[in-house]
Amino acid sequence: MHEAAAALEPLLGTWRGKGHGEYPTIPSFDYDDEWEFTENGKPFIRFVERTWMDGEARHTEMGYLRCPSPGVVEIVAAIPSGQAECGSGTVAAGDGLVVTTEATVANNESAKQVDRIVRRFEVDGDTLTYVMDMAAVDQPLTLHLTAKLQRV
Repeated sequence: MHEAAAALEPLLGTWRGKGHGEYPTIPSFDYDDEWEFTENGKPFIRFVERTWMDGEARHTEMGYLRCPSPGVVEIVAAIPSGQAECGSGTVAAGDGLVVTTEATVANNESAKQVDRIVRRFEVDGDTLTYVMDMAAVDQPLTLHLTAKLQRV
């Protein structure tokens, strides 16, 4: 593993579990969630998220996390609903790992307007907790997704 990505090593692998979504403009929902984090010796790790509801594929996204300097993480993500996320944050290791990113979002002309995404990944042993806040469609930064996943 590239030394510049080594702080993210606890994320590597496939994680599956249950998630819950909510937002002021939509009904709340529950979903099955899977995150896969991989590395290839370069100074970043790649991620793919896939979700399902009632066995039917729903959301997916993919992107990269990299650590340009100690304690700093950057995110680049492509979201197929017409958004691209680019931002930075912090990575902290101790008994586990906490990665927090805050990103601005570029939107295609036909996409719903998303302005900001804040993510938090917390690894504690073989458990990954994920929280995402979002500012979109004229709403302030608000909790959107939470998930608890297990390493498989």
